Amino acid sequence: MGCGYDGGSGYGGGYGGGSTFVLIVVLFILLIIVLSTF
Repeated sequence: MGCGYDGGSGYGGGYGGGSTFVLIVVLFILLIIVLSTF
């Protein structure tokens, strides 16, 4: 269940490097939302 840093495992597999960037952005936004709730 990797984040795609290695270029193809987990959610990042088969989508290329672009989805890895999108995944990082989504996780960053979710992190901000979680931190803002506390």
